[in-house]
Amino acid sequence: MKAVGRRAAYVMIAPITAFLVVMLAIPLLVDLVYAVSNVTFETIRAPSFAGLRNFALVFADRDFWNAMLFSLRFALLVTIAQVSLGLVLAIFLAPLLKAWPWLMAILMLPMMVAPALVGLMYRLILHEFAGVVPYYLYLFFGDSPSFLGAQNAFWTLVVVETLQWTPFALLILYSAYAAIPLEVREAAAIDGAGAWATLRRIELPWMGPTVLVVAFIRFIDSFRVFDNVYVLTGSGAGGNTTTVSIYIYLAFFKQDDIGLAVAASIVLLVLSFLVLAGVLRLTERRP
Repeated sequence: MKAVGRRAAYVMIAPITAFLVVMLAIPLLVDLVYAVSNVTFETIRAPSFAGLRNFALVFADRDFWNAMLFSLRFALLVTIAQVSLGLVLAIFLAPLLKAWPWLMAILMLPMMVAPALVGLMYRLILHEFAGVVPYYLYLFFGDSPSFLGAQNAFWTLVVVETLQWTPFALLILYSAYAAIPLEVREAAAIDGAGAWATLRRIELPWMGPTVLVVAFIRFIDSFRVFDNVYVLTGSGAGGNTTTVSIYIYLAFFKQDDIGLAVAASIVLLVLSFLVLAGVLRLTERRP
């Protein structure tokens, strides 16, 4: 009976295993081959072995480390902003959302739009010569900052990313807040705990694991951001808004250096795995 059950289990997981092999394992193997090869679009079917040359070029490239620093700073700031705003809104709007749940659908609208379209929309709104916002700032105040210029582009990108994805943090954190048992709050009230003490000592610790999960998801998503940054500012003046994803895109399509682009992608994959392993190690429950 055990052999039959084991055989049935193998049959049931065979489709997903085949899917993962075809969609993940084979492309990863091809990427590993390209990462240690000299390969362009002309030689993509016949790459020549180059050893670790591409990885050496990536690690020696100042533009790569600048892109890593930009992505890291961008991801940290937008993650802190999104989680903080999402947490405040989840607690502040909880009575309204409990009374009228359909309000959540309205609040979710920003993240339902494709990031590239959001980038295009804000590019039209904030454009120095054709944008609506600069026009009215000039009209009423006689001057307007260059929102997409070298000095302000980073903060513009942070604000746009925060506005679009704070609803995601709000949705998850509100669900965690609403899931706190009523009995816990009632017990705190009976013990004489006020609203602030209940929030600080009971509700926030209860929501702690969810906050960490939301922060991790938003950090990873923001770190690898491409579309809205590329549409809004591209690589920026002097490459000052080049994310890691844009760096890889430029190496692949603009420089026609597929080996370098794939090597950078693998470095990013390894770093992401290390971050994931570190987060899991920190959040695992110990007896």
